[in-house]
Amino acid sequence: MPNHSLNGKVALVTGSARRIGATIISALHAHGMNVILHYWTSGEEAKKLCHDFNQIRPHSAMALRSDLNDVESINTLVGKTYAEWNRLDVLVNNASRYYKTDIGKTTEYAWDDLMNSNLKAPFFMAQAAAPLLAKNQGCIINVTDIHTERPLKDYAVYCISKSALAMMTKVLAKELGPNVRVNAVAPGAILWPEGDNALSNEMKKKIIDRTALSRTGEPTDIANAILYFVRDGGFVTGQILSIDGGRSLS
Repeated sequence: MPNHSLNGKVALVTGSARRIGATIISALHAHGMNVILHYWTSGEEAKKLCHDFNQIRPHSAMALRSDLNDVESINTLVGKTYAEWNRLDVLVNNASRYYKTDIGKTTEYAWDDLMNSNLKAPFFMAQAAAPLLAKNQGCIINVTDIHTERPLKDYAVYCISKSALAMMTKVLAKELGPNVRVNAVAPGAILWPEGDNALSNEMKKKIIDRTALSRTGEPTDIANAILYFVRDGGFVTGQILSIDGGRSLS
């Protein structure tokens, strides 16, 4: 029987200070992994979560700030991760940008911002991490979106960037095999958008009505899927698992 223990293995999760990223990294830590919490603007949340992890298990977590728009900063982030425990087993590309880009009003800045965050950064994170992951037959998990196949109106560039990330998952699975597995999760309605992207109650109801399970999911649903890919999916690569309660059926 294969050893599925994650004790002492190392995971780097981008954008892991809050929301789904925080749930993902909490699950990996709870299953015995040492973790790197990456953040950019959410320093207070990242440092608190890191402190909590180290209270549970000393020297099991580190918080690192990095600008994922900058390739040199990405390389430094991956290098510091490896240096801390002299290994890297899991990379979760979770950090993402999400906002409207109306056709006819989309700026070059918005195109570059969304493409850099949602596609360029995961690619260069994977490129930097791959040689280190290969040493321990590690894996990469990308966080895409169910709208890679069913475009979301008014979010053209976001959908394009996430669709490219889905293809990148398959490309990297082929390029990095057999020593690194690459998969993705595609969330549906898990946490509602915040701020300028917040939805009306009417729109939330419409989304739930179109979901086979007639409810939203939980961040733990995403974390559990990632745990499967990390711990149990040793013969799975190049796959994208929709975590959407059946919404993509409608």
